[in-house]
Parts: sequence; structure tokens; C-alpha cells
Amino acid sequence: MNMIGQSVDRVEDDDLLQASTRFVGSLAFENMLHMHVVRSPYAHARLKSVIVGKAASAPGVVAVWTGNDIRELPPIGFRRIPDRDLLQHRQPVMASDELRYVGEPVAIVLATDPCLAEDAGRLVAIDAEIRPPVLDCGPETDTRTETRMRGGNEVARIEKGYGDVEAAFAAAEHKISISCRLARQTAVPMETRGAIAVPHPGAAGFDLYGAAKVPHANRQELARMLSLDIGGVVLREGHAGGGFGVRGELYPEDVLVAFAALRLRRPVKWIEDRSEHFLAINHSRDQTIHLDAAVSKTGVIAALRARIATDQGAYLRTHEIKVSDLSCAFLPGPYRIPAYQATATVHLTNKTPCGTYRAPGRFEATFAMERMIDAIAKALELDPVEVRRRNLISATEMPFDRQIEATGKRVVYDSGDYLQTLDTAIRAFDLPELRRTAEERRQRGECIGVGLAMFVEKTDTALHETARLELASDGKIEIVTGTSSLGQGMETALAQIAADGLGFPIDVFRIVRGQTDRISQSGGTFASRTTVMAGSAVHEACRIFRQKLIETCAALLDETTDRATLHREGCRINGRNVGLSELRAMIDASAPSTQLVAEADFSSGAMACPYGVHIAQVKVDPDDLSITVEKYHIAYEIGRAVNPDLVKAQLLGGAVQGIGGALMEEISFSSDGQPLTTSFADYVTPRIVDVPAFEILLLEDWPSPTNPLGLKGAGEGGINAAGAAVAAAVEDAFAAKIAPRQLPITPRALFDLLSKTDDRLTSPLLRR
Repeated sequence: MNMIGQSVDRVEDDDLLQASTRFVGSLAFENMLHMHVVRSPYAHARLKSVIVGKAASAPGVVAVWTGNDIRELPPIGFRRIPDRDLLQHRQPVMASDELRYVGEPVAIVLATDPCLAEDAGRLVAIDAEIRPPVLDCGPETDTRTETRMRGGNEVARIEKGYGDVEAAFAAAEHKISISCRLARQTAVPMETRGAIAVPHPGAAGFDLYGAAKVPHANRQELARMLSLDIGGVVLREGHAGGGFGVRGELYPEDVLVAFAALRLRRPVKWIEDRSEHFLAINHSRDQTIHLDAAVSKTGVIAALRARIATDQGAYLRTHEIKVSDLSCAFLPGPYRIPAYQATATVHLTNKTPCGTYRAPGRFEATFAMERMIDAIAKALELDPVEVRRRNLISATEMPFDRQIEATGKRVVYDSGDYLQTLDTAIRAFDLPELRRTAEERRQRGECIGVGLAMFVEKTDTALHETARLELASDGKIEIVTGTSSLGQGMETALAQIAADGLGFPIDVFRIVRGQTDRISQSGGTFASRTTVMAGSAVHEACRIFRQKLIETCAALLDETTDRATLHREGCRINGRNVGLSELRAMIDASAPSTQLVAEADFSSGAMACPYGVHIAQVKVDPDDLSITVEKYHIAYEIGRAVNPDLVKAQLLGGAVQGIGGALMEEISFSSDGQPLTTSFADYVTPRIVDVPAFEILLLEDWPSPTNPLGLKGAGEGGINAAGAAVAAAVEDAFAAKIAPRQLPITPRALFDLLSKTDDRLTSPLLRR
């Protein structure tokens, strides 16, 4: 049927629009309790005691527990263990001796009503000895306090590199240095976190509703922490209102809900409010990158040094030091870079712990690398596009071994022609005309700029993926997968792959996802892997299922398989059409216990690497220095698009998030460690009026050799280079008199940059 490549409507939207699917917040169970988390009001303190007497006697309260009541629970583990010394920095489920960030769980209240639980929580008193907080990564940090931070609060150091960097710098005609800074941000999905644990009879385990992203990994960790057989832990995913890296990790609240349900033998529900979300969910970014480049007079980079410092917050959570590792590994981007040396240090501070956020490590690395390319162009008086051309890896060098590893896996760019994509983007979006028009508008007094940035992404193929196809009792074919829906349209993509593989209409298929009792294994949904990994597993399962359909139909009709084929409605054999519902009825009549099932695994030894070009056009208001992105263009090489409209939607949504990170989103703290951004009144995100005119070009010139369908991921290409492209456009708007190297570029930050220039007449604000 050739369904791959078609922009069909999303199959999941009917359920969402008709409200026939339910989010965790709307679920309820008989005799259910509600959990409220009492959180630390201090960034750093020694915890003396938690006084719970008044709360325990409040109306509707069933139990109040502190860290001393759950000491048997171990800290939350990592997905991988890069260094066993890091285990000491894992987050405990509740604080018992020391408070390390505002928002850290100190006690939980369990009551018959959520309002009663919250009211009782206000009666919990915390007796603590306040200590000075550690709020930055610098060597001046006070390490005399009794924290687990050591050596200037550095807890990990990552080294990567190849080639003779020293020799390249010694011979260099030019040495160029820049420093970049990315603020602390978080993902703020529309739906905050939530969980309901429903205990099984006989204390054998529980069902956990509200799972997202990685149900199987979280099931394994919950079973370990709660000393349960893994078969007794069942995670159930519904729909989720966004993910973006922060939803679905295993948090203290998930463990506490399950623990309380097991101990009290009643269902327990917890729903996060938005204020809690800003205090407790993973933050990200908060990275400083210093680059030194050894460059020839023609702008060719001979060597690159990188020093990266990451403020990780108070603990290492599920993803440990992964973001810093990814920044080191992907900083060279699409450029050849003959010699490279990177050092990343990870630091603990008294802030909310950090994790991943869409394009983790790559958004940061791309920003720094692209800013370096623009700095080289400015220093040597070259066109920034020409500097890129002279440094890009060529198509003849593919696959290109980067000679470094990312999170334990060799980085090899699988396929592509970066120069071809750059030139295609320049022609398709008419970059010369964009530049000419911007210059004309500048001549008329407007502050307009155009910026370009390139990037390489990765599709994570870590862990194998399993897919199961089963002919259900109603004649539908169920596609059972452990991957998760986070709003990205994965149900549609997998159904299209199955429809293509079997030749059936797309409405024949029903997706069952994120139910750990329906499928034994899954890596989950992260790092743009779902369509590549689960899609490839579905593709293979279809091959097996096709053969089983033919064999089953032939056996039931006492025919040979060579006389059977598939058609749009089911199976055709010896001139007779047998629909799927009829086939199911025949199976039930002759062998009721028979299942028509095919299961297949897919694994890949290499990551698929999509890549592309971002071009941004911005306008700066001279009165208040606010920045508006007027136009945004993306050219993206995806290898092969299962559903082009879904890919474009992913790219557009990612770019809007990137614009938010470039211009407005920042989590800040007071000098005593108090968060200053705990609501949308303080944390500014893009509105619909901030979305620019978009033009997106999908390219399918270089299918990936890492999987049978040639797929590359789509989830993070839209955000990856957004910060770099917007910063370049702002620099262009001021005729390169400033060089923004810190995100976000708020009006205040832009004012500070302009204040340092000789030309103080650019803005009316500076003339006052």
C-alpha cells in the first residue's frame, strides 16, 4: 500500500478529541487516598526534626511519614553507572539528615481528600539549622560545609578527544577564543506529573498509572527499590500531555506513591501542581562552555579545545552525568575538526537537580560551536556560510567516525552530505534575498538580522526494541509496544509502518503501548528513538505475521500456502476472500485457545544521525529591546519520513521551544538559594503570537543504513540549532557590533551587551 511517506491523519486524535482516553489526573479508584508532599523551604540546612503531630490528627489524615519512616528505601538508581563513585550522589526518596534544595521532599501526608492532605501539610513543622548554599560551579565555592560536594563541588570529570591538539595550536595562524553560557531551564509540559498506585491483593505488587516515556526501566527500578518480584510491578501508560525529556523519569514521588499503597493496602494518588513542578521536576541546561580554536587564515579549523562546566543541582538523578557527556561528544557538530580535546566538569549545587531536556547536551554544544564558527568568520572577515563550507565533513567521508564515544557508544555519523544540505537550504529559502531585504530594512532604520546555524543530531539506538502483533477478538490487529506516546504521533507512525508491511488499511490496527504486562521488554521513548527502533521492530514483526496469517488461513481451509496471498481485507486463498474478523471467528471455532501472534526484536549497533540547517530572521524593538523572530526556516535530512506532516510538526514545535530558550526562558535563584521562578508569571514561555512564519523543508536524500527502513529521528532536530540561529540573527541585526553568547537574550541581557559597545546610539534606551 506504500503507506510510508504519506501524511495521513493521526489515528490517536479521535480518542483525544472525544475524551475517550483518560489522563492520570482524571482517574479514580475506590477507597483511594491522596498524597501531599511537604517540601524543604531551605536551599541548604541540617535537618534536626520534622514535627508531624498536628498534621497527623488533622481531619481526613490517615498517615504522615518523614524520612525516618522510610529509611529502608534506597536512593533512586541510575539507568547506567558510568562511575561507581557517582552512586553516593544519588537522590534519596525523602530527606532525613540534610536538606539540599528548595522543594526536596521532607514528609508526605496521606488523606482521604487532596485538599485535606494539603491543609494538613501546612501543619508539618520543619526544625532545621540553615547553612550557606552552594549556588555556582566556581572554585570559590565554600566546601567547608558538611555536604557531599567535594573539591570545589566538582563530582565528575569527563575527558574526550583525538588528534594532536598541542601541535595544531602551536602551528596555528590564528587562535580564537569564546565563552558561552546557557541558563537553567525546564520543559514545562502542559500536563504536570502524576501517579496512582493500586496495590495487588496479598501485597504481591501494584499497578502504577501515569507511567510515561520509559515504563519498563522504571518498573525494574521500582521492583528493586521496593524489594518486589518484577512480575508484581505493572506500569500502565495512558496519554501524556507532553514529555520533552522531563516526564517519565523515576522521581521520589513515584516511589512514595507506590510505597504508600503497599503499606496502607489502598490506592494512592498524587498530582503535581505547577508550583511543585518548577521546584521539583528535572531542570536542565545551566552550562558554561569555553572554546579555543586553532584556525588557518582561510578559516579552516585545525584544532578545538572545549571546557564545559555543568551545574547539576543537588543530586545526580536518573541520567547521572549524561548531558555533560553528550555535550562533549557532539560539540564538533558537522565539522571535520582534525584534533579535538574536551573536558567537562559536573558540579553539585543547592538547586533542583538537573536531567535531560529536548536535545540534551546538543542544544548547548551546537550553540557554542556555531557561535565559534561565526566568531571565526568575524575575526577573519569571511562570510559565515563560507567558513562552514570550508569545514564541513564531505559525503565521501561517510560513515564518519568521530573517534569519540557518547554515553558509552561510539559516535559514527551514518550517512549524509552536509554541504549539499547547506546549499539546498540556501537555495530553497533564498538566503541571499533574506540578507538583501534585511539590509534594506536596516538602511531604513529597522533593526533586522538573519542568522544561520547547522547541527548534527543523534537517534539513540541503545537497548533493543520488541514489537508484538496479535489478531484480536474483534478482528483488529493489535500492535503491542513498550514505547510511549508523548503527543508526538507515534501511534500513527507505527500503524503506517504496519499497514505498509501487511498491505492492510491503517484503521485495521490498534496500538497498545506502555503496558508492561503486555510486552516483556522495551527501551522506551527518548532521544528520538521510537519510530526508528519500534518502527523497525514492527516492520520485522509484520514479515513474520504475514507468513503466519497465510499459514493459518491455509490450514483452516485445508489448502496449501502457495495458493494464499494477503489482500486489503485479509487473506485470499483459492479465489476466496477471508476477512480478518472471519479468520478470527474461524480460529475461535476450531481452536479457541489459539493466538495468531508474531513478535520481533530489533537492535542496532550504531546511532542514526539526522542533521540540518536553521535560518532565523529577527527584529529588535529599539524602544524596549524586545526581540521578535519574524521568520524561521529549517532544512532537515531525515533519511526517510514515515509521515511528513508529523515530522514537520515535531520540527516546528521543537523550534518554538528553542526560541523560548533563546529569548526568554530562565530559572533564577536568590542569593540564599530561593527559586525566583515558580509560576508562569515568572517563567516566560513563547505564546502563539511569538510563533514566527515557518518554512520547513524535509530532505530524504540519505536514508540511514542502521535500520531496514532508512529512518532517522525527528524529535529534537527542531530545537537543536534554534539558540544558535537566533543569536546569529541578533548579531547580524546590530551589524556584528555585539556577539550574543549567552542565552536567553532577554532585553536586559541585550541592554548590557549594547552598553559595552562604542555605538551607544543604537537604541533609544541607551540614549536616555
